[in-house]
Amino acid sequence: MKLHDQKLRELGLAVIQVETEAIAALADQINDNFVVACKLMFGCKGRVIVTGMGKSGHIAGKIAATLASTGTPAFFVHPGEASHGDLGMITKQDVVLALSNSGETEEILKILPIIKRLGVPLIALTGNSASTLAIFATTHIYVGVAQEACPLGLAPTSSTTAALVMGDALAVSLLEARGFTRDDFALSHPGGSLGKRLLLRVSDIMHVDNNMPSVPESAFIGDALLEMTEKKLGMTAIVDDNNRVIGIFTDGDLRRMLGKNLDIHSTVITEAMTPHCAVISADTLAAEAMQIMEHKKINALIVVDEQQHAIGALNMHDLIHAGIV
Repeated sequence: MKLHDQKLRELGLAVIQVETEAIAALADQINDNFVVACKLMFGCKGRVIVTGMGKSGHIAGKIAATLASTGTPAFFVHPGEASHGDLGMITKQDVVLALSNSGETEEILKILPIIKRLGVPLIALTGNSASTLAIFATTHIYVGVAQEACPLGLAPTSSTTAALVMGDALAVSLLEARGFTRDDFALSHPGGSLGKRLLLRVSDIMHVDNNMPSVPESAFIGDALLEMTEKKLGMTAIVDDNNRVIGIFTDGDLRRMLGKNLDIHSTVITEAMTPHCAVISADTLAAEAMQIMEHKKINALIVVDEQQHAIGALNMHDLIHAGIV
């Protein structure tokens, strides 16, 4: 069989269309059952145990991860393993969220009596409201689809997408209900780029004390060049007698002064510096520092306190090294 470009595009678009319609149909299922499910998970004193078999299991794992990272303690339990010992991970303080498109997944049905014996609330996401799992559940959310995107109608496609979207709807609703913030999210993602963007502050990466380039306003251009060379930031702060920032001298300023025939040994730095330069506070997010640099098209910032005293400096290389860029 030959691969035709246009045919491949048509097939891809057809899948997206079918799954888009499946997602749109979910709006009708944001009903009282959805509200009950949210309240059960919100009031859970333990953890939300998410379970599913096969492709539904993969979706269940992702939903558990999304819940856990947005303020709702949760983890995935494989239903096949649950009946062989892992069921001990479920306590009376927990809530179970079970996914099964048919609602008749054997491995899940086997553990229903234990869930009932523990008195654990059960939330079911199925595509069959008359199924055993749906009837048994404390509350049931219908996630059935008109058709799978698979042309054979066999591979779980639209059905798994619908379940995933409903899981996201539950997680985000709970996030809002808990008042979960950007800082809360960052604390659960400290090692990745998200954590760095949401947690890392200018104070964590700025150059301070002897590593901060700074010269007094009475210094000559030559003195500023020596300071820039020694501190290797491509800039130096210019400060008054009280260490307040009055300007900055950068590599760019150096290039611009070359055509002015200024004597670097007799010309004071105020003749070549950029006054009223951009500054930033130490408690600002490093990601915001990057945005300021990009917006102003500059490569460095001086860090100041509330009285505009110079307390540090950083440049774009510091942000790159920290993984912000």
